[in-house]
Amino acid sequence: MLQAEGLRHHFGPVRALDDISFTVQPGQTLAVFGPNGAGKTTLLKVLAGLIQPQQGRAHVAGGRRAIGWIGHQPQLYGQLTVLENLRFWASLYDVHVPADLIARLGLEDHANRPVRALSRGLVQRVAIARALVHDPTVLLLDEPFTGLDRIAAEALSRLLAQHAAAGRATVLVTHNVEEGTGLATDVAFMRAGRFVHFAPRAGRGAQQVADEYRRAIA
Repeated sequence: MLQAEGLRHHFGPVRALDDISFTVQPGQTLAVFGPNGAGKTTLLKVLAGLIQPQQGRAHVAGGRRAIGWIGHQPQLYGQLTVLENLRFWASLYDVHVPADLIARLGLEDHANRPVRALSRGLVQRVAIARALVHDPTVLLLDEPFTGLDRIAAEALSRLLAQHAAAGRATVLVTHNVEEGTGLATDVAFMRAGRFVHFAPRAGRGAQQVADEYRRAIA
């Protein structure tokens, strides 16, 4: 469903990606952990087709239309309402906004409010809805829990679990080892543009993964 082969990308002397290869199959969720500057965001942008790697290739079954993307920017229009934003993004894919999407993210009371009037956490919820509006088969998520309150974070976790249960793939970059481990079928530790660890989670709890992570990047 998603495959990376020998990805390399430099920004001047900085190795953002240094020979990254992996596969994420249907139903799998890969959680990628790493310190700032490890190359995690660059990796997601290459997978999303936003950056062309200098070497290697990334392939997503179904192409860019199959991808749902949440980056550091919400990709929303502040002057438009929540519903208007979702309708705009849905129109780009020639689909309608799913009837239950707003409710699933607890946005019913905010559907007709302009995005610029919302709190950071609510804007992040709308960004999540925007990424899901076309029912993508692959989700690429860069710190999606940032700014979410407990209820919204739990709702997002349920959505991601449902996405995986439907046989779809996810790559999740997060600093929150507990949240990432709870959702992951596989974990990767990234440092200086390389995967220094890649393995199935295999029933390991968040604390064990956190301990392994600290040792791997030390």
